[in-house]
Amino acid sequence: AVKVLTTLRNHWKKTTFGVCLLSWGGNWLYGKHCDDLLRRAACQEAQAFGNQLIPSSMPLKKATVFLNPAACKGKARNLFEKNAAPILHLSGLDVTVIKTDYEGQAKKLLELMEKTDLIIIAGGDGTVQEVLQELSDANVNLLSLCVQAAFSKIPIGFIPLGKTCTLSHTLYPESMNQVEHITNATLAILKGETVPLDVLQIKGEKEQPVFAVTGLRWGSYRDAGVKVSKYWYLGPLKTKAAHFFSTFKEWPQKHQAALMYLGPTERPPEEPEEKLSRPPLYVRLYRRLRLYWSPPSKEIPQEVTPEDWEELKLSTIELSIATRNRQLDLTRTEDFMDIWIEADTVSKGEFVNRGSQKMRDPHTCPEGSQHIQASRCILQLPEGTEGSFGIDNEEYEAMPVEVKLLPRKLQFFCDPRMREQMLHATVQ
Repeated sequence: AVKVLTTLRNHWKKTTFGVCLLSWGGNWLYGKHCDDLLRRAACQEAQAFGNQLIPSSMPLKKATVFLNPAACKGKARNLFEKNAAPILHLSGLDVTVIKTDYEGQAKKLLELMEKTDLIIIAGGDGTVQEVLQELSDANVNLLSLCVQAAFSKIPIGFIPLGKTCTLSHTLYPESMNQVEHITNATLAILKGETVPLDVLQIKGEKEQPVFAVTGLRWGSYRDAGVKVSKYWYLGPLKTKAAHFFSTFKEWPQKHQAALMYLGPTERPPEEPEEKLSRPPLYVRLYRRLRLYWSPPSKEIPQEVTPEDWEELKLSTIELSIATRNRQLDLTRTEDFMDIWIEADTVSKGEFVNRGSQKMRDPHTCPEGSQHIQASRCILQLPEGTEGSFGIDNEEYEAMPVEVKLLPRKLQFFCDPRMREQMLHATVQ
């Protein structure tokens, strides 16, 4: 024992390195063991759903998964196959996986939409936005899709696998463990609780509309945040460095525009679902013959009341147009989106500090910002305006746009605990 201690003392550098290596290895193995326990518990819970008896005449529920393998720096596919796929298969779902890394997904999506009972998006914010956008790229407007009962009632599940997963803050409890977060999200799909989410339709003069479930950002904080990764060599200081160096270009940084908007709209009461039986054949034939021999007379168009648009000239360091999906209120009587206009009188020190906060929560706004509630708005930019919009963390060229709120158009699965919190919060 004395000889061993003497050897360790004489080679203290190697001893220290060995102890650190063993400690790290033990901690890594313990973490892997805990992850395996989480996966096993989740699979056992999913097995309970799969063991439920269903009538022989009832077909299996079909789930279409849109998986972005490039999310989370290329780790999304492995994360999905290890943590989410076993749960889905054990639950008794008929699962079809579509990878969103090749052209033509829109056509594939449309072929499957009529045959699927639920949609699952596995990725990050960009994947959610991409799936919505694929519909419009295939000349299928999301609004017209959602108006049809066959499509608007298809629930959507979200499995957070990307670097930024804004929706997960609304749908699932916070978790520092990635495996636990993914398994909880997948189990929430099986439990069947849903919440309605708003969608923003963002349309330029000639462009196809873009759809967002989070919102649009335009300004200096967004521009600086995009460049943070360029300063990776500065480690934890890279965020402050990106915002600090952006102040060298011009100061103060002002974004000027004209804004027209309409106020909130009253939320109509929810009507109970009614399944209308198809009329007999002789009734349908009679109706068609009556329409043929006595076509309906053309109605005189009624005068449309002019909409009460508000106009505003703005100069801001950042403009944000966001849905209320982050602060869901299930008992709200009005539908609106939030427009935040931040003051352009900001010191360089405040800009750097707020920039770090914006990286954690992009739609947070400081006190003194102008807040507008609107159901529709038109953003006019001066000629020659450069820069980019951030729409659900995806970059688009800045241009004049019309933003329209599509209230409660998508049904997303959520954790029952989160839905319970929303109901209690609204009651209080």
